[in-house]
Amino acid sequence: MSILAATRDLLGEMTATPTGQSSVSVYETGRLVSLSPWLTLHAERVRYLLDAEHPRGGWGGPGGYGLVPTLSATEGLLAALRRGDLAGAPALGAVAAVDRGLSVLAERLTAVPASALPDMPAIDLIVPALVEALTAHLDAMRDDPVAGLDRWPAAPRLPLPPGMAPTRLARVRAALASGHPLPEKLLHALEVVGPAARRAAGVAPVGPGTVGASPAATAAWLGVPDASTRAARAYLEGVVRQHGGPVPCTSPISVFERSWVLSALSRAGVPLTVPPSVLASLLDTLGPAGTATAPGLPVDADTTSVTLYALARAGHPVDPSSLWSFDTGEHFCTWPKEDGASITTNAHVLDAFGWHLRHTGERSRQHAAVVRRLTTWLADRQAPEGSWSSDRWHASPYYATSCAVLALHGYGVGAAVEPVVRRAVRWVLAGQHPDGSWGRWGGTAEETAYALQVLLAAGPTSPDQCAGAIARGWRWLATTGGPDGGPALWHDKDLYRPSLIVRAAVLGVTWWGRRWAGPDPVEAGTSPRSAMIRIA
Repeated sequence: MSILAATRDLLGEMTATPTGQSSVSVYETGRLVSLSPWLTLHAERVRYLLDAEHPRGGWGGPGGYGLVPTLSATEGLLAALRRGDLAGAPALGAVAAVDRGLSVLAERLTAVPASALPDMPAIDLIVPALVEALTAHLDAMRDDPVAGLDRWPAAPRLPLPPGMAPTRLARVRAALASGHPLPEKLLHALEVVGPAARRAAGVAPVGPGTVGASPAATAAWLGVPDASTRAARAYLEGVVRQHGGPVPCTSPISVFERSWVLSALSRAGVPLTVPPSVLASLLDTLGPAGTATAPGLPVDADTTSVTLYALARAGHPVDPSSLWSFDTGEHFCTWPKEDGASITTNAHVLDAFGWHLRHTGERSRQHAAVVRRLTTWLADRQAPEGSWSSDRWHASPYYATSCAVLALHGYGVGAAVEPVVRRAVRWVLAGQHPDGSWGRWGGTAEETAYALQVLLAAGPTSPDQCAGAIARGWRWLATTGGPDGGPALWHDKDLYRPSLIVRAAVLGVTWWGRRWAGPDPVEAGTSPRSAMIRIA
C-alpha cells in the first residue's frame, strides 16, 4: 500500500474512533478485576491477565517497568479467588499465577530501590497502595483460611522498595477524608485511596462519565452502580466493549492522538487533507488555559503545545498565549507544581512558539525571548554522549532525543544549536543495530522512526555520515518493521502504545526517507538532496 493511501486510512480510522486507540493495560485491567466483578466481560479480563503473564511469572515491561503491573495483576487475581469468582481451569490458572506473582514481587520489591524505578505517573502512590492491599489479603487469609489457598498466608510480608515510603499516600487519603479537594491530576489515580474513593465528596464524573479519564479511577469512584451513576457505568461498559474486556490506562485520548498524528505527518511533509471534524475538535478544545489530553485530566503544556503546532501546520494558527501559565521562568512545566521537568514538553513548547514567531511575528520580542531560553535549556540538558535521557512520558531515549533535535534544528537559535545536533547524530549513529533498526531493548519500528527523524533533520549538515545509516534504517522499516505491532513504550500508570501515533511516526518518516533517497512519483524531477525537507 502506498504511503499516501496508508495515511488516508489512518486518518479515516482516527475519525471513525473518536475515543482514540491505545493498547490495553495489565495494571488498569487488574484494577477492574479487583474493583468491578459485576462489570460485563469480567471473565475476559481474568483471561487476559492469565494470558499476559510472563512464562516465569510477573507481568509488564523489563526491569522496574514490571513492578506496577505485577502488583496489580497479582492483587486482582487474588481478590477474584477470595470472592469465589473463578472455578475450574481459570481458578487453577489464577492460583498458579498468584503463586508466581508473589514470588516475583518478593524478589523485586527488595532488589529495586525507589530511585531506580521509572518515572511513571503516581508510582509512589500506586506501589504502596497495592502492597497494602496484598498484605491485607494475606493477613485476612491467616485469620480466615480459604480452602485451596492456604499456602500464601505463610509467605513473608511484602516490603516497599528501599527508599519508598507510604507518606504521600497517607497525605492524599487524609486530604480526601477531611473534605479537601484533590488536585485534578490525582483523580487519574483515584483508586489508590481505597474504599474512600467511592462517591468521594468533591469528585464527580465528567464528559463521557469518566473520573480522571481512567477506567480504574472511575470504577473506584463508582463502586456498585445504581440509578444515579448511569453515566459512569456507561463509560466503563463502553471502554470494556471497545477492547473486548481488558482496558487501557486512559480513555478517551482523542485530543492527544489527533494532535500528535497531525504534527508527525505534517512535519514530515506528507500531503494531508485533514477532515474538518478533526480540525474543529482540536480548535474546540483550546481554551484560555490550554487543553487537556482528555476530559477529567488537567490542562497541560505538552498537549497544548502539540495541539497548537498541529493546528498551525494545518493552516489554523492560534496564538500560543495559553502556554504562559506553564512558564516557570526557567522552563515550562507540564502542569503547575510539577515535580521535575520534561524534555519533550519543553521541546514541544519550543515548536509552538518557534513556529508562531517565524510565521506570524506577533509579540515577537516575548516569543523570541522564550525561543532563546528554551534553546539554552534543552542544549544544557543533553547528555555528554549526545542523547536526551528517557523522558517522563516515554521509555525510550530515542523519543526524547528526536523531540529535542527536531525542535532545536527547526526553531532553536544561536551558535550552540549545530554542535548539539551533531552530538545527537553521533549518538544515534552509534546506536544503530546491525540489522539497521534502533531500540532500547531491541529494534522497534517506533524507535527506528525517531532515530531516522534525527538523521533526516541533520542530514543536510552531515550527508556522508547519515546516508548509509538512513538507507539501512529505511530498508529495515520497509521490509521488517512495519508500523503495526511493537512494544508499549509510552508512560502512563502502565506502559502503553498509542497505535495511531506510532503509525503516523513510521509513515511520516518513511515518506520523508523516500523524498531524501531519490525521485518519487509524487516528486518527479526532485533530486535526492534537494528533496531533504526543512523542518520548519
